[in-house]
Amino acid sequence: MALAQTEGIARLLRAADPALDVEIVKFETRGDQDQTSKLLRHGGKGGAFVAEIREAMRRGELQAAMHSLKDVPGNEETPGLVIAATLPRDAANDALVLRPGVSLDDFRAAKGKGFKIGTNAVRRAAYLRRLFPEAAVIHFRGAADTRVAKLDRGDKQRLPDGGEVGPADALVMARSGLERIGMASRIVHDFSVREMLPAVGQGIVAVECVEKDWLTRGRLAKIEDVASRLCAEAEREVLWVLNGHCNSPIAGHATLDGREMTLTAAVLDEVGGRFVEVSRQGAADRPRELGRAVGLELLDNGAAEIIARTRPDEHQES
Repeated sequence: MALAQTEGIARLLRAADPALDVEIVKFETRGDQDQTSKLLRHGGKGGAFVAEIREAMRRGELQAAMHSLKDVPGNEETPGLVIAATLPRDAANDALVLRPGVSLDDFRAAKGKGFKIGTNAVRRAAYLRRLFPEAAVIHFRGAADTRVAKLDRGDKQRLPDGGEVGPADALVMARSGLERIGMASRIVHDFSVREMLPAVGQGIVAVECVEKDWLTRGRLAKIEDVASRLCAEAEREVLWVLNGHCNSPIAGHATLDGREMTLTAAVLDEVGGRFVEVSRQGAADRPRELGRAVGLELLDNGAAEIIARTRPDEHQES
């Protein structure tokens, strides 16, 4: 999926400047290499998928790097780097994929009972436990195409302690990711953003570069999408206010309607039992102000306690 996203950026850059020579550099991170451990072991999504690439940019080995914005931490500074372009947002919602031989009618009739649903995202797991309390939500790692292949083969998922879970009967994945790898046909149900609020930045591809590399920043500015930038800034401001970490089930989604923006964000505990959600409207050209207001209201409504209970230094995961 990362390669498909990167190739898409290269096409946009070449279209904006036909004389530009774009070279794609493949980069395998710790999160790509370790398909067993939970991401917390590598410092969350930031440590697993972003940190090494950022260091390569700081060393001058890369001029720019592509990230799925949902994988970019929102509670930390990135000295010397800047998100120079946000691409038009693809579908932000999550979707259900079933193994061969299982129908959506079967799943709906059982209301998830007896099914094992695979995901690595604590946010998705928390929502699934609310939506399908009798289903078993299991840890399931891998690139998007790898996860679907494991589902189809009936492979079990190895766990960090040496055990196994599965095989999975279903997966919940980002629709945009399945679309990017040409597997949207496997989707049997789209979760609405009301059913399962997306991760902050889900569906947005961001391009990062060195802050003082003005030539690269100018080139990337040509593929910037203003609407995506505004929504991303509002959603990520919520993460900043909450000081959320990779083990915090935090969700957020902003939409634009002319000059008005609507932002909804939520914080859940890991088992989906505690749930705080806030929705507000504000001026589209002041996204961070709206994000700050939503984040502060979440804190006022008890989000800080939920997040504190899931901090890695208090509740370690293996």
